[in-house]
Amino acid sequence: MLASTAAARSLLRAARRGVPAAASMGGARTMASVEPYADYGKSVFTGRVADEYLKKHGSSADILDDPSWTRTHADTVAKAVLDWAVDRGANTYCHWFQPMASSGVRHGQTGQVQNMMMKFNRATNDVEFDFDGKMLIKGETDGSSYPNGGLRATHQAGGYLALDTSSPIFLRGDTVFIPSAFVSYYGAALDEKTPLLRSNAAISKHGKRLLAHLGLDIGDRDVVSNIGLEQEFFLVPREAYYKRPDLQLAGRTIIGKDAPRGQEMCDHYMAPPSLANPALACMQEMQDECWRIGIPLKTRHREVAPNQYEFAPLYGYNTTQIDQNLMVMQIIEEVAARHNLAALLQEKPFNDVNGSGKHNNWSLATEDGIMLLHPGKINAATGNPSAFAVIMAAIIAAVNEHGDLMRMSISSPGNDFRLGACEAPPAIVSTYLGDDMTFYLSHFKDGKGEGGYEPQTKTLDLGTHEVLPFDVPAEDRNRTSPFPYGGARFEFRAVGSSQNVSMVNTVLNTAVAEKFAEFADAIDAGKDVHDLARETLNENWRVIFNGNNYCEEAQKELTDRGIWRIDSGVEAIAQLTAEKNVQLFQKMKVLTKEECESRQHILHDHYTGTVDIEAKCLVDMINQHVIPSVKAAGVGPLADLEAAAKTLKDAIAEIHAADSSYKAAQLARVLRLETMIDVRAVCDAAEEVVPANLWTLATYKELLFLDSHTAVGSEAETDYYDE
Repeated sequence: MLASTAAARSLLRAARRGVPAAASMGGARTMASVEPYADYGKSVFTGRVADEYLKKHGSSADILDDPSWTRTHADTVAKAVLDWAVDRGANTYCHWFQPMASSGVRHGQTGQVQNMMMKFNRATNDVEFDFDGKMLIKGETDGSSYPNGGLRATHQAGGYLALDTSSPIFLRGDTVFIPSAFVSYYGAALDEKTPLLRSNAAISKHGKRLLAHLGLDIGDRDVVSNIGLEQEFFLVPREAYYKRPDLQLAGRTIIGKDAPRGQEMCDHYMAPPSLANPALACMQEMQDECWRIGIPLKTRHREVAPNQYEFAPLYGYNTTQIDQNLMVMQIIEEVAARHNLAALLQEKPFNDVNGSGKHNNWSLATEDGIMLLHPGKINAATGNPSAFAVIMAAIIAAVNEHGDLMRMSISSPGNDFRLGACEAPPAIVSTYLGDDMTFYLSHFKDGKGEGGYEPQTKTLDLGTHEVLPFDVPAEDRNRTSPFPYGGARFEFRAVGSSQNVSMVNTVLNTAVAEKFAEFADAIDAGKDVHDLARETLNENWRVIFNGNNYCEEAQKELTDRGIWRIDSGVEAIAQLTAEKNVQLFQKMKVLTKEECESRQHILHDHYTGTVDIEAKCLVDMINQHVIPSVKAAGVGPLADLEAAAKTLKDAIAEIHAADSSYKAAQLARVLRLETMIDVRAVCDAAEEVVPANLWTLATYKELLFLDSHTAVGSEAETDYYDE
């Protein structure tokens, strides 16, 4: 019987537990059993797992619902965590935090100091456990050794780690991971997480105020931001990866002639995963590892470009989802290596085929599940048929006013090559609502009606007996919009695949929280809520666009409307310190002026550093690979290559001499998007004429086609058969 490797592992696990194979994989049974997956989630200290261990110490998992347990029950929780860790084979813990400017360079994009949970008794020299409440809730590290934009220095290096109660403690291997915030001695945010937590407080505070005015008082419950993150990536043969210094050090191919085949036949998207190459087994193992640590990595499929794939989890609370996504990216890289593959998370690893994104599905709900962006549910909960329209008015205003910050939040270095390239929306921040909702809101703003919005459906009849008519949403999907409404959520489609999306969600929360606050303030002052929403829609209507954002005429139209358009990621980053944006973050108590300035420096330095690595790689590849190959073959643009290497070195020196991080980033962008592209053309022309046996770099043909260039080894054959 042919079976997948995941199925084979399930059989083996079932056999070890004494579970009959038929009960776990098929055969005679009365119902499906999840017993083969009984370990899934046991490595997360929450729910029943936490309850079991806390009850041994006279408490229960209920205490974890209130963050004050860190003051009242820290020792109790520490004892329970220790018991759980030891039972799961762990003896080490770390405070797990998120330094800034980590994408593309820092493995796992996190920081941690791993400490044993044991010590020697000084009197007896016996080993004993050493883990208490103080160790659990707080740690310390050198704040000056991470990107900090001037917030820390060698003589002012204190950095402190505090447990984040919104994201559960989890365990992987021998180590307990404690999600933590990272701040300076003076409380300044040195990480990605702290501003997100502050923005969560802002959206909850002002969301509750607005809901109360709309007819729903949620008391002590919070308004929360839920997200779902779709993670795209590439898998390439590791042997070929080792023959590409640019992939190893920069994460993308800086040179490389297109293969005769790309994605022009639309043959890869949603194609069946093949048992003949290692990609499927690799993805199965990635999913298995994720489920074991409580990450519900539900969906997997092939993406548009050759060797491109996607995972998508179930949605959840934003801090937890971001923590889990960072671990997903780390697991993807680590598991790929076990299968003789290399995972590429950078946004644009290859030229002329699609790059990778991370669609950020963003929604709001009350803590007990009332969805603010679901028209039927929020209108019913408030008893107000216009509640949804009022909330949408606030969000539309936030997108119109703060589209520059939304663009800033997706300015990862790799997105330079992706935005607007028919694989991601352009750098013009509009929102798609669909014709039905646009019609509804148009009537609302024009005073033609105040009833509730009811999403329509239509029936498709294929004219067949075998496939009966079925219903579909009346609205089509618009994949060209940066921020389309998708039914109870907005999808921020332009986010880069390698990003930590904390800043993305900090911006969304903060911008919308400000509008909720302005609405609540105006209503407090006597403004009619319907008049307020109508005026807001009329003032911000220009940001709604339901057409094709890839169309050049449409892009001109949107630009003429005055919608935020910032083509350069470097210039978008500079908007972080624009006066209106500093005031926004200060007013919502998310970032101080100093924190905004430091982040701008950090993001510009991250961009410049990324380009610096790429340019130095290109110099090395020209001198150590391309020129020797051209000389050996006796053909190719030798003089142009030698001149190109000098041009690159001069440009690198100019960047290093820049008098500010902003200026350096501007020079780096010119080097990357102009000079290096010209140099690439010279290198690719050389590859085109040099015989294959003399070309020492792995080619696109060797990198991009697992189906035709790799195979599962014969020694692995037994993994696929039930004997």
